[in-house]
Amino acid sequence: MRGPKPHLGKGRSPQAPDALPRCPPHLTPVAAREWRRLAGPLHKMGVISTTDRAALAAYCQSWARWVEAEEKLRETPMLIRTPSGYAQQSPWLSIANKQMELMGKYMAELGLTPVARARLPAAIAPNEELRTIVRVIVRSDDDPLELRDGDVVEEGRGIRVVRNNN
Repeated sequence: MRGPKPHLGKGRSPQAPDALPRCPPHLTPVAAREWRRLAGPLHKMGVISTTDRAALAAYCQSWARWVEAEEKLRETPMLIRTPSGYAQQSPWLSIANKQMELMGKYMAELGLTPVARARLPAAIAPNEELRTIVRVIVRSDDDPLELRDGDVVEEGRGIRVVRNNN
């Protein structure tokens, strides 16, 4: 799909269950370490939940493959000679480049870069107070708009739940 990624800051979007996903057992040890490094902070930011387990696992596995390819590249030259004498790019370089490409896609989806985080809606901690006491909001035509408990008012780029104290 071409064009800019949709911005989730306005309106209401579906909410995933609020639980930290468990690390899948099939991840390699390097991938599992990356999972442990990222899962907690991403969950606290409100970026991932149990429904996002596969995306984070795919990123972590790409990370592990990239690390392995980079380690192999340290041990071997980037150009190797074929049996017929031609110079050829090391297969490890191709693997490293492909994994970096995949990691970039997952990093954009998971909010792992500054630009990707700017596209995400502001995360709200579960214990943070969301309610503001409001009696009347005036519309542009100076007509008062009465609010009831649970009414939703758009404030800037976010959504705020409003409670009326009558």
